[in-house]
Amino acid sequence: MGGDDMNCSLEEETDISDSEIEEYQVKVYEKLKKGDQKLKVSDEKYICPYCSKKKKKNHEYLFKDLLLHASGIAIGNSKNRRPREKANHRGLAKFLKDVEQGQEFLQDDLRAQAAPALEASPPSDRDRDELFVWPWTGIVVNIPTVLKDGRYVGESGSRLRDEFRARGYNPKRVHPLWSFKGHSGTAVVEFNKEWLGLSNALAFEKAYDLENHGKKHWLSSDTQKFGLYAWVARADDYNSQGIIGDHLRKIADLRTIADMIAEDDRKADKLVSSLSNVLEDKNKSLREIESQFSETSMSLNLLMGERDKLYQAYNEEIKKIQLNAREHFQKMFNDHEKLKSQVESEKRELELRGQELEKREARNENERKTLMEDIEKNALKNSSLHHAAIVQQQADENVLKLAEEQKKQKEDLHKRIMQLQNELEAKQALELEIEQLRGAVNVMKHVADEGDMEVMEKVDKMLNDLREKEGEREDVEALNQTLIVKERRSNEELQEARKELINGMKDMSNRAPISVKRMGELDTVPFHDACKRKYRGELADDKAVEICSLWEEYLRDPEWHPFKMIKLEGEEKHQEILDEEDEKLRSLKKEWGDEAHNAVARALMEINEYNPSGRYIITELWNNRERRKATLQEGVSFILSKFTAHERHRGMD
Repeated sequence: MGGDDMNCSLEEETDISDSEIEEYQVKVYEKLKKGDQKLKVSDEKYICPYCSKKKKKNHEYLFKDLLLHASGIAIGNSKNRRPREKANHRGLAKFLKDVEQGQEFLQDDLRAQAAPALEASPPSDRDRDELFVWPWTGIVVNIPTVLKDGRYVGESGSRLRDEFRARGYNPKRVHPLWSFKGHSGTAVVEFNKEWLGLSNALAFEKAYDLENHGKKHWLSSDTQKFGLYAWVARADDYNSQGIIGDHLRKIADLRTIADMIAEDDRKADKLVSSLSNVLEDKNKSLREIESQFSETSMSLNLLMGERDKLYQAYNEEIKKIQLNAREHFQKMFNDHEKLKSQVESEKRELELRGQELEKREARNENERKTLMEDIEKNALKNSSLHHAAIVQQQADENVLKLAEEQKKQKEDLHKRIMQLQNELEAKQALELEIEQLRGAVNVMKHVADEGDMEVMEKVDKMLNDLREKEGEREDVEALNQTLIVKERRSNEELQEARKELINGMKDMSNRAPISVKRMGELDTVPFHDACKRKYRGELADDKAVEICSLWEEYLRDPEWHPFKMIKLEGEEKHQEILDEEDEKLRSLKKEWGDEAHNAVARALMEINEYNPSGRYIITELWNNRERRKATLQEGVSFILSKFTAHERHRGMD
């Protein structure tokens, strides 16, 4: 420390120029960062290392006061301050600000001590019953004035305010006091109403007091007055006679720190009570929402489970039906192929036996007897073949039954092409007859091989009938295909005609018996009526447009599906209906009434029926009298009646 004192004394003897202030300031800042200068003397007290040697008694500061002291000398305009002194205090002020902001980590004890000084709380070292002028106010006197044009003028309040802010006091405004002679040389400094404002005001007073420019120095008569003198306004200033007391009584009143603390406590208690009530309301609402969410989630889970079960049962039933049909068809096909193979084998065997019998017939009578026995055996086999034909007929009947079962399944599952049913049945009957003829022809061929001419003629006739039936079947198939193509074309033409009719009737009145209706469009009249009951003038129309736009967005939102499935009484079927417990629909009904709720419900039902996947508005031909979808015939009849009436009117003109 002895070396440091010697270096300080040597540096004080040699001053620097104004141009070297910035460079010297950096050196001072670096020394403070390294800890070469000791600032802290106790847990709460600090000293200025650049001023203590000049005084007979060392001045000790709080952290905030030391920062204000260094900032005041660093930016002060006093000509008595030497450049080295300004540079030292500038470096000190920069270092203290860095410690205050937490940017330096070398002297943690300084930063830890600086934090409490910045908190906005009542000062603990003041008499809480002392009367201050509130809002916190400072008094500045001895402001230089000059006589100009018969009136005194002086420094403006904004310039003094900027100077005080630069020194860290943060006043709201500085108000110079004027009398009939002009600027009085005094001013009042207004600080913020909070505790931080009081802290700034006391720091402002202490800074001037440390420089011997406080209130007691101003009132002292044994010193020469120079520069500004300032202090914090108290009860004696408030009650004083003169321009300062008159101004303070106009703009402020007297309060103690205890009064302010009690008022803050009352405000805090009131705020806590209010926040507690709000918190209780929020918790209650949260519990209600959680309960509703739990109920909705449980209902949704049940519905999803039922839907999955229905899907699973449906898929299993379809797979079972398909598997049974496939197995049945395969079994019939295998039996048919097996029977066909047996018939072919028997046919070849009979042909060989016939050839052998023809050879033996020419030899001798014994062989002829043997041949007759073989013929009898063949007769038995023919009876077996007849039995086989009967089995084949039964198989054909089973095929017919299976076709009828498939036809019934198609009618139950698809409900389509009812007009082609007679043609399909005729085709199947024809095919069955052809199959029977083929079986009979095959049987008759075996018999014809024995040489019976009558049998041969029957076989030829059956073959001719078979060819005719096959031709008829081909004609029926061609007719069936033609009817299907014509039906498809007719349906397409009807759809195109319906679209053209809708496009042509879009501009017609909606009050006509048959008109074009926009399915899913929101009726805005109930919303306008509801807004007119709650608001006035143009505000009602603007609010109605806003509410209608919001609900149109809800209607187009595919994520919003306020419907639920219910089971019909006495039936196994389920029906989808509107969920009246939906949160949005309930809030709509509560806020805007039943008519607005019904308008949204109608739009939802129409969209769910006519365009559930797209969720946008579509046009449809509508019967206004019966409130249902109009047929194409009704639309055409309405247009023809309008046209006939128009032509009749023109004829009368």
